[in-house]
Amino acid sequence: MKLGLRKPSLKKMISSRTSPKRIIKNSLGLKAPRGYGWITNPKKAAYNRVYNRTSFSIFDVLKKLFK
Repeated sequence: MKLGLRKPSLKKMISSRTSPKRIIKNSLGLKAPRGYGWITNPKKAAYNRVYNRTSFSIFDVLKKLFK
């Protein structure tokens, strides 16, 4: 489990936002509502909740500095 600052990857950021799978899901409206992760995959949902609360991105730091 990662604790502290996450190292950003521009390549991964761009590829995740422009992937065909994401485009199809969003255009067809196949996304589940927020909170359904606990029903579909509880192990992954628990991991993601802990990960997002214990690590932060450089962009989060910049947001707090310039807010």
